[in-house]
Amino acid sequence: MSELKKRKNDPEGLKKRIIAGALKTFAEFGMQGARLEQIAEHAQTTKRMVVYHFGSKEQLYIAVLEQVYQQIRQHETGLNLASMEPELAMTRLVEASFDYHVEHPDFIRLVCSENLLRGRYITQSPQIKALNRSALDLLDDILARGQQQGIFTGDVQTIDVHRLISSICVHHVSNRYTFNALFSPDNSEAESIRRNRQLAVTATLRYIRK
Repeated sequence: MSELKKRKNDPEGLKKRIIAGALKTFAEFGMQGARLEQIAEHAQTTKRMVVYHFGSKEQLYIAVLEQVYQQIRQHETGLNLASMEPELAMTRLVEASFDYHVEHPDFIRLVCSENLLRGRYITQSPQIKALNRSALDLLDDILARGQQQGIFTGDVQTIDVHRLISSICVHHVSNRYTFNALFSPDNSEAESIRRNRQLAVTATLRYIRK
């Protein structure tokens, strides 16, 4: 069977390539600047097939948002944090979150783009809100176990811990060019990652410790 024929008989594979191509294009040009022709080229297909599978650019954009949030939440739930002692679990979660953001800059660009649109499209997907509940559930479990052991304070809100972790992880990726140019032009990328990764862990643990 030829490669072309294989691709024609693999609609799920095509949809995955379209999503991957759309993520690159939306991250680079934003929802409004991206064109379906560019996405089709990335996916090695036609604009007609993109429309056939996703309907419109807006629907495809929402599908990409759903996928990137699903992927980061799956990454977190796959860490097996419930089997770790609370402080180790929190440290591991922060480190894994930081590493994920560093390794997926297109995710951050997409989130920044959606914020520039004032959340116009993310609010149209009930799926995103539902699947992101796992981020708070993970933190709830770690905080509750730490509070029971007397090592974490009971005066913190789960959503605030999530915001603290997210703020450092996102800032490192979204502001790295301007921040480094202004304040640390002599630092290597590796050094910047090391310092900010440790900062995320230290800040979180100091915030939640009793």
